[in-house]
Amino acid sequence: MAVIHHTTVTPTKLELLTTWLPTRPWYGGAADGPALTKAGGFRLDDPQGEVGIEFMVVTDASGPEPTDYLVPLTYRGAPLDGAEGALVGTMEHGVLGRRWAYDGCHDPVLVTQLLALVEGRAQAQDQNTSDAPDREVTRAYTGAGDLSGTGAGDLSAVVTTTPVDGREATELAAPHDTVLRLHRVLHPAADGRPLLPREAVGHVAGTWQPADGSRARGLFAVLHAATRT
Repeated sequence: MAVIHHTTVTPTKLELLTTWLPTRPWYGGAADGPALTKAGGFRLDDPQGEVGIEFMVVTDASGPEPTDYLVPLTYRGAPLDGAEGALVGTMEHGVLGRRWAYDGCHDPVLVTQLLALVEGRAQAQDQNTSDAPDREVTRAYTGAGDLSGTGAGDLSAVVTTTPVDGREATELAAPHDTVLRLHRVLHPAADGRPLLPREAVGHVAGTWQPADGSRARGLFAVLHAATRT
C-alpha cells in the first residue's frame, strides 16, 4: 500500500503543470499559461511499491470559461528509459528526494494499474490519505477475457503501444482489440450519471470540484472496442 507523505515538494505539482500543460494538444487555456487550482483526483498502488501513481484533476481559469483537466502522473526515483518526451519535470521531495514526474499515459505501470482498475482487480485510493479507498471512483467491465492477456494480472507485456493525444483525450491500444481512452478535458454529467458510448466495454468514473464549488461527476476513462476501417 502506497504511503502518502505530507511534506514539501519543490517545485510544486501545480507549478510543473503550469509549464507543461500548454505543450499539450488538448490544452485550451491562455497562450501565456494556465491559472491552475487542484480540483480532485485519486491514486492507484504500484504492486511493486516503487512508482507513485496519481490521477490529478486541475481547474484552469485562464480561458473564457474554467476548464477541468485530468492529468495522470507517475513519480519515479530514477528516469524512465525511453520516456524522455513524456517527462513533465523533476522535483525535490522532502522525504523521497529527487523525483521524476511523467505523463502517466506513457508509463506502463500506470496503464497496467488503470486497466486492472477497470477490470476490478485494483482499488482506487484516496488522493491524500494512506490506506484509504476512494469510494467516489467507480468502474465496470463487461468485455470478454482477462485484460492482462495472461490470466496472471501482469499487463506489462501487453501495454506497449504509444499513446495518441487528441483534442480532448489520449488513446492507446489495449488487449482484446480494445482502445483505452483517457478523458483529458472533463465534462460533468448533467445528472451525475455519465453517459457511456455504445461501444464501451469498461470505464472509470469519478468526482471533482469545479471552480464554482459544486460537485461534478463524469467519465475519467473508457475502454471501448477498436474501430475497424
